[in-house]
Amino acid sequence: MAMEAQQIETLIREAFPTAKITITDLAGDGNHYAAEVIAEEFTGLNRVKQHQLVYAALKGRMDGPAGELHALALTTKAPE
Repeated sequence: MAMEAQQIETLIREAFPTAKITITDLAGDGNHYAAEVIAEEFTGLNRVKQHQLVYAALKGRMDGPAGELHALALTTKAPE
């Protein structure tokens, strides 16, 4: 099952309301996306922890073979 870019952004925005979020569909199939998330909440956190927070915001949509989202390439950082 495919997922729309807007759904991904909405889930991330719920966790990071003031973040700058850019979602790109990499393959045009609704399963392979890239996301750039710039959020104050990432200040002082390493990239692994930042990515864990974003994956948690997706509320299981990437879990296992039945997940709605197959691949998400993440770029995360705190604002400069």
